[in-house]
Amino acid sequence: MARAQDGDKAAYLRLLREITPYLRSRARRWHKDAWDIEDTVQDILLTLHAIRRTYDPSRPFGPWLVGIADRRAIDRLRRLGRTTRRETELDMEHEALAAPPETDVVLDRGRLEEAIGNLPPVQQKAVNLLKLGEMSLKDASLETGLSVASLKMATHRALQSLRAMLADRKDS
Repeated sequence: MARAQDGDKAAYLRLLREITPYLRSRARRWHKDAWDIEDTVQDILLTLHAIRRTYDPSRPFGPWLVGIADRRAIDRLRRLGRTTRRETELDMEHEALAAPPETDVVLDRGRLEEAIGNLPPVQQKAVNLLKLGEMSLKDASLETGLSVASLKMATHRALQSLRAMLADRKDS
């Protein structure tokens, strides 16, 4: 490492080649998965490259290297722990989720249309234009003669009523 610090590129490459198998065996102490082992070795090598100037040639190289290697392995374990707490690994059978049966979609559409029919006329118009017709507030306002604020309020109230109506029917 001392020669590598002095600018000897060949010595630095030889050092990296010689310590990589050792780092791999060291990473196996912390990780079981081959990909995690390789990622840890790469993290160690990147760190070693970034901080190689901090090595003091008057001190032993081994403990300095082991300290870096163990810290990187522990850092990776921490990252993996955070990831596995937030993520759920799915089996391949869950990759393509099945679409609901066509009959359910037809029944749901029928229930929705019936529920919309039970709304007051202003709310019906607001839902039909803004939500089902995907019209802009400005265009719907021009077509109905209602203000944008009135349309927003009518839509909000309509959606609340629809949620309540459809939830009641679902429970019964």
